[in-house]
Amino acid sequence: MYPLFVTGIAQLVFPAKANGSLILKDTKLIGSVLIGQQFDSAIYFSSRPSAISYNPLPSGASNSGPTNLKLKTAFYDRKSDFIRVNLLDSLTEIPAEMLFASASGLDPHITPRAALLQVERIAAARGLSSVQKDMVNKEIKKLTEKPQFSIFGEERINVLNLNIVLDKISATDHLQN
Repeated sequence: MYPLFVTGIAQLVFPAKANGSLILKDTKLIGSVLIGQQFDSAIYFSSRPSAISYNPLPSGASNSGPTNLKLKTAFYDRKSDFIRVNLLDSLTEIPAEMLFASASGLDPHITPRAALLQVERIAAARGLSSVQKDMVNKEIKKLTEKPQFSIFGEERINVLNLNIVLDKISATDHLQN
């Protein structure tokens, strides 16, 4: 009885959250704000790496220890890939979340710094004007979530939400032309 009672209360009080915080676009499911997903295209912000390929069923980390050669190799591969793909200077400090998978493998957030480092790549890939690029930078600031209760964690941005806004910014140019 207890699980049914709690489920019923959750459905009444927090229906969106109780159903997985799903995001629909034109009645089509595009994701959940709670679960990270892979964005491979140059026109989208990249998510944090996942040790489980973003599969929510076996959620978890790689369980590789700090002396594991595969972990070290993955770190350097991710760093060089991030620098190469985003056309960054080799001395650029890359945020840790872009180099390491999260403990769950499903973290949907990156830091504002990680997002800002990707703006030039996305602007070039989408052919964004300088005005649109400024809009993207403003949206990064606007979508930045503060640490929980102002003390737990760090500032973060949900990548799916950011990519949805990015599509709207790109669409505004097509509507004006």
